[in-house]
Amino acid sequence: MDQGPAATNDPYARLGIAHDAPFDAVQAARDERLAACGDDPIARSRVEAAYDAVLMDRLKERQQGRVSSAARTASQREVGTPAPRPSLPALPRLPLPSSGGSPAGRPRLPRLALAQGRELWFPLATHGFLLLLLVLGAGVAPEFLLALGTGATVLNLQRRHGRFLAAVLWGFGLLAAGLLLGAVLLGGLNQALPLGLPLTAAQVQSLPVILLLLLGAVLLA
Repeated sequence: MDQGPAATNDPYARLGIAHDAPFDAVQAARDERLAACGDDPIARSRVEAAYDAVLMDRLKERQQGRVSSAARTASQREVGTPAPRPSLPALPRLPLPSSGGSPAGRPRLPRLALAQGRELWFPLATHGFLLLLLVLGAGVAPEFLLALGTGATVLNLQRRHGRFLAAVLWGFGLLAAGLLLGAVLLGGLNQALPLGLPLTAAQVQSLPVILLLLLGAVLLA
């Protein structure tokens, strides 16, 4: 029985190459054997099987650390580029405040800038009307007028800057500052109202509040 390269169980012998042959030599031997087989399917399948066995043997030797430097180079070329390691999913990035401002909703030191358009005429009309009602004493409690003025200021600051919490804090801060200023004014007048104006103490104390709320609505930026 023929025991030539095609009949042996050694895949290297089937291809006619040495055990440390480089990958180019393995491929060239396979192509040469396939060309010699012609259209014989059995012979071609033996050549392909021998070629696959050589590749598997190279990989096995590489994994066991028994491969020579020449075979290691050939094995690296056989397996091609190593598959990329699976990367861990990226952690979500938390929104950080930019260096040019504060996060939304957090109060910051204000800067003064005159409002434009609706943000200007809305507080002028609203606070002007409240101030007129306060001075005329049209049967409306000053406390109610101050509440309306504070709400209008908060609304205008929210429209200008889009920070609701900051707008609320500044609105109530202006209200408190205005009440304090009104108390000082009322104490300076000694509740005597020397100007002869027909104003009650509550009206006098409320005047600085309305004016301060108006200024804050159109100037705070």
